[in-house]
Amino acid sequence: MTSPSSFSPNPAHDRLQQSAKDNLILHFSKQEIDDLLVIDRAEGPYVYDTHGRRYIDALSSLFCSQLGYSYGEEMAEAATQQLTTMAFNTSWGTAHPATIDLAEKISELAPADDYRVFFTGGGSESVESAWKMVREHFIAIGQPQRTKAIARDRAYHGVTLGALSFTGVQPFKEGFGTPPVEVTKVSNTNRFRADDGHEEAAFCARLLAEVEDAIIAAGADEVALIIAEPVQNAGGCFTAPAGYWTGLRAIADKYGVLLMADEVITGFGRIGEWFASSREGVAPDLISVAKGLTSAYAPMGAMLARHHVVAPLVEHNKVFRHGITFGGHPLSAALAAKSIEIIERDQVLENVRAQAGPLQARLQHLLDLPIVGDVRGAGFFWAMELVKDDEATRFDQAERNDLLRGYLPRRLRDAGLIARCDDRGDAVLQIAPPLISDAALLDDIVAGLTDVLRDAGKHMGL
Repeated sequence: MTSPSSFSPNPAHDRLQQSAKDNLILHFSKQEIDDLLVIDRAEGPYVYDTHGRRYIDALSSLFCSQLGYSYGEEMAEAATQQLTTMAFNTSWGTAHPATIDLAEKISELAPADDYRVFFTGGGSESVESAWKMVREHFIAIGQPQRTKAIARDRAYHGVTLGALSFTGVQPFKEGFGTPPVEVTKVSNTNRFRADDGHEEAAFCARLLAEVEDAIIAAGADEVALIIAEPVQNAGGCFTAPAGYWTGLRAIADKYGVLLMADEVITGFGRIGEWFASSREGVAPDLISVAKGLTSAYAPMGAMLARHHVVAPLVEHNKVFRHGITFGGHPLSAALAAKSIEIIERDQVLENVRAQAGPLQARLQHLLDLPIVGDVRGAGFFWAMELVKDDEATRFDQAERNDLLRGYLPRRLRDAGLIARCDDRGDAVLQIAPPLISDAALLDDIVAGLTDVLRDAGKHMGL
């Protein structure tokens, strides 16, 4: 396998490397990266770097390129039609057909038939918009004291300062002051290492009891919101035990609290449904989406709120005191509508449902490798937790730095794979293939992971 360092000199590549160091601030990255991976074209499920080397995008860029990269012509046609009709209009007291029609379509696909849609620019904005809607709701119904929320440990709900309140990844919060929202953290749904993790009913009951106890401790009449992801990303694709979401719904209703599903990752097909909440058998009061909404062909997010959440503002003639200039941008709305049309037309969700079981079965074979302690996830959203031994001993911080920030990124790159190395105290490797992936491509991904993780085990002395 040819390593990136062995390529012949490439003046264009070298210029981009230096320009990035001089001018670009990277997201969640060190700012001086030698041999930065620069992607300059893509096709199907593949991306190509500035050396022309091909990689399988086994992460859908960042859980968002649902359709891969071969629908550019259709998207360009939709974009041209919209831009030559009306390039821009805000949602501040006006509207335009593209966002109205998109809101109607999203409402049609949602877990219940009474959602209204507020458009944003991305996931963090959607979470913050939901919180402000929650506050407006309780103020309008005469319960302004409900200012607290319940969220889960390690959960990621965004890193803008409002959304950061709900995020349970402590290192992301340090140094940014007191969060604006008082949030109690409860356990997430990670079964691995839990004493009762293999006892579905007992595990679920314990988690739900903790949520209810947290509401009571915070003041049952002061809690406004429970927020959770149907499949939690941070920590590595934690799925919920049977009955968990219906239990959350019952607890929320019991104490007059609103229930929110953060579906920024799971929405729009990632697990084989338009909304993962539907699979869980609940219709949350609020839902946040982004990423897959446009299949990443343009930036866009949305907050969905059910009728009873918005109704007090309507009944009392209240202004929703929140707005985003580019929320509901006509171009993004047109591309989101086109993405949804393609997903329906090309039976993309059906593909995920058909391939998810065989993919899971393939991934389970990774447990034969000494470095793999757990495989978990759903649909096209999976994580492998990496461990030191058969007792599932965690790697320490120095070992995780070596493995996740040193060895694995280089080895994955040599293997021609884009995947995600994640460290929330546990060593995790994640994949989220484009939803158009067929069996042969998924076989290639698992084969690549097998080679990489076998070598990683040897590197770590296993």
